[in-house]
Amino acid sequence: MNIISFSGGKDSTAMLLLMIERGIHIDRIIFVDTTKEFPQMYTHIEKVKSFIKPHIIETVKIDYDYWFADHVKTKGKNKGRKGYGWPDFRNRWCTSLKREAFLSQVYNYRYNPRKCGYMKKDFDIIEYHGIAYDERRRCAKNRGRNIKYPLVDWKITGKQALEYCYSKGFDWDGLYEKFYRVSCWCCPLSRIGELRVLYHKFPELWKELIRMDRKSFRRFRSDYSVDQLSEKFANENLI
Repeated sequence: MNIISFSGGKDSTAMLLLMIERGIHIDRIIFVDTTKEFPQMYTHIEKVKSFIKPHIIETVKIDYDYWFADHVKTKGKNKGRKGYGWPDFRNRWCTSLKREAFLSQVYNYRYNPRKCGYMKKDFDIIEYHGIAYDERRRCAKNRGRNIKYPLVDWKITGKQALEYCYSKGFDWDGLYEKFYRVSCWCCPLSRIGELRVLYHKFPELWKELIRMDRKSFRRFRSDYSVDQLSEKFANENLI
């Protein structure tokens, strides 16, 4: 069974379209919705759904707000604390949730983010991941899993993947002209320049970021809080 992990970004979109174009059999396409995607991403997903019919994109949702601020920890030194707060390089709980949500759909085991490293050994299933040729080093972390990387095999870079998507009429309403990556808009691991764009071009999302920050026990970034970034970006306009 061939199952595609579809994020909606340029690489997974190019991979999906090229697999269909090249006649590679596809059994399932799974999109994990963090509920923190850019509005333009949801529009893009709908466009892809229409384009690839009769193929169907299955959606599984993560309740990001619940895990971010409401989930009560039952074990460990933080027992009783509510929410995981902002992710950082050491605690990318949101990435673990996405992976677990995908695997729970693929391998039909109980959804449990605390066991995200576990995977049922069923090699009748082949996962297809959209990793570009110039980022092929990322494939190493999945050694031992039955995963294929068509863009790596075809030596298609991220730039080429984006150009291919543009040629098919997919432009994410200009998101890739503003951001290097177009995953969760609230990610504290985004580049400062991308956060600056979010502040200036997406004021409603920035207001939501401020609202979320009030619920996090962890600072947004090691170098800046959300309030400090707001002040920084506002002052830059005055220079």
